[in-house]
Amino acid sequence: MAQLEHVNVTVSDPAKTAALLGDIFGWHVRWSGPSKMGGNTVHVGTDDTYVAVYTYDGKPQSAPDAGVIKSGLNHIGVLVDDLDAVEARVRAAGLAPFNHQDYEPGRRFYFLDGDGVEYEVVSYA
Repeated sequence: MAQLEHVNVTVSDPAKTAALLGDIFGWHVRWSGPSKMGGNTVHVGTDDTYVAVYTYDGKPQSAPDAGVIKSGLNHIGVLVDDLDAVEARVRAAGLAPFNHQDYEPGRRFYFLDGDGVEYEVVSYA
């Protein structure tokens, strides 16, 4: 069986984004350091999965696999136990939750971070 280990997204300030995600989701920084492409990366998440937030240093690479090209990412889905508590933390961070839906088998809402990366927060509890 396959399991998603991480997703890598380009942001303007990896440390700031990692702190935000840590505050909202209770995640910790797993690793931080230089990227193979000359930028900086922070891995923030749990012991098993994480989001790599990355910024490049200088001009974006032109190759399709350079990791700096936005290529149709719709959102990052995060499963939580307490949707209401997470929504309160999103609001406390100054962000605006939207598109609340109750559906079988759960509930969800979305928010955008400061770079416009969209997160879907879902709970099946």
